[in-house]
Amino acid sequence: MQVTTPAILAKLEAKSTQQFTPLELENRPTVDTAAYCHYMHLAEQTARLHASKGTGPIRPIRIPGLAKLQWPTAEIRRVLGVK
Repeated sequence: MQVTTPAILAKLEAKSTQQFTPLELENRPTVDTAAYCHYMHLAEQTARLHASKGTGPIRPIRIPGLAKLQWPTAEIRRVLGVK
């Protein structure tokens, strides 16, 4: 049996309403994991697993002092064949 708490529901709702810039119009040099997963059609945990094992198609940039990853937009475009 799965228990759904209000905190989990709020997190799921926030994800479902999050808006992403089309990759062709993205002008930031790097994007966060949520945007990377949106563009690559991956679950965030899968992206983190690829990052930790070094097995993914794109190598993330690790932010020192924070547990955050940034993904190069140019590499996402290259992998997906977007100009």
